Amino acid sequence: MLALLAGCSAPAPTPAEKAAFAAKAMPGDARLAGLYTQSCKTCHADPATGAPLVGDAEAWAPRLAQGPDVLLASVISGKNAMPAGGQCFACTPDDFKALTKFMSEAHQ
Repeated sequence: MLALLAGCSAPAPTPAEKAAFAAKAMPGDARLAGLYTQSCKTCHADPATGAPLVGDAEAWAPRLAQGPDVLLASVISGKNAMPAGGQCFACTPDDFKALTKFMSEAHQ
């Protein structure tokens, strides 16, 4: 029975499919979409940047595993190549939480 169920699962998306999805994904909320377009999309929709792509569950998993407080602190202070706040000067902590939720939970 498990073998049959395993055969029904969809294959993992390819890197090209992940990139195509990230390039077109957009938050449903107009205000968040504007913030995302201005500050997040440049890196989180381009595989060449090394940032976790929108909807790439595998890339987001270790970040989410650190917990929401650690992830928010990383966003606010910056981490690795990401500048503080992702250079979103209009973003509130709640905006960062919502944008991170969108990017990490968007599904292909």
